[in-house]
Amino acid sequence: MATHEQYILHVTAGATYDTSKHQDVLVNSEKPVDVSSDLINAKIHVRIKDYRGLPEGSPKTSPYFSTPQHPYDRYSISFSFTPKHDIAGDKLVFGNDFDHPIRDHLPPLFDKAFGIVKWWIDPGLDGDVYADEPYLYGALLSSINVLRIGSKADGDKPSGDDLEGEAQTQGDVEVPGSDGEAIVYEEGADGDGVEVRKEKRVPEKSGARQKFFLTEQNRKDFVFEAGREYKCDFFNPYLDFNEFALKIGYGLPNISMIGHWDGQPLRYVLKNRETNQELFVVVIELLPTEQARKEGAEDPKEKFEQVHGSEKKEEKNED
Repeated sequence: MATHEQYILHVTAGATYDTSKHQDVLVNSEKPVDVSSDLINAKIHVRIKDYRGLPEGSPKTSPYFSTPQHPYDRYSISFSFTPKHDIAGDKLVFGNDFDHPIRDHLPPLFDKAFGIVKWWIDPGLDGDVYADEPYLYGALLSSINVLRIGSKADGDKPSGDDLEGEAQTQGDVEVPGSDGEAIVYEEGADGDGVEVRKEKRVPEKSGARQKFFLTEQNRKDFVFEAGREYKCDFFNPYLDFNEFALKIGYGLPNISMIGHWDGQPLRYVLKNRETNQELFVVVIELLPTEQARKEGAEDPKEKFEQVHGSEKKEEKNED
């Protein structure tokens, strides 16, 4: 039986589902992946506690996890983005999706764990894990842990995306580390983004903002404006990428995912539901170690073919 010690992680990111056009993510590094398309400009950081994966020699952790805000969190996907077209507030979502069914490979107690997530952690989560192309999305406004509304772009001034490696606002906390400074986004606003929060009556605190945007009309009243920068951070203490286990707590035992893995990667997507267009995609893939390969551990393709057969759907957005 496969164990988590036999596998390591490979993380990539890009503007579409097409992984052939992705860049490797330097996990726990402060060098972001830059995504630029005709829809969005974005910078993405991925931080994973006790990281085992590629590139070889990657830091096992990040100073991010030593901050007062994140001592118990196990991973973070933080990103800044500037839309190139307005996006309706009730249509921008962030979450996970898959190209193939997972319904026959869900671990025992999954339904109970999902119920706890919906009830206590993210009431706005929507999806269908039993579909042929399963998904779990949450409205960005109510699901994301941190939302910081920035200034609208001024042609004579650099945007936040041009200030890589520096704390850009009072809400960005610099934390010394072996890899420079970790930038930790804080809830709030900068520049004329302060007026946007006031005008839309967006609460100052993260939890209150998430609750505020659980109301559909409040989401509909908000617009992610073209040319305005937004900073977000998604994190939690429940998914342990070192052991590939879900650790929800609330009386539930830890749920190991290795024994139920079907070869598909875990995919995080920022998506416009109105156009059904992805804006960026982060892919976290399991790869067997060299020693595990020698011992017969399956790679993702072999595992996928064993579970789903050799016929694979045409990859999305190949063009």
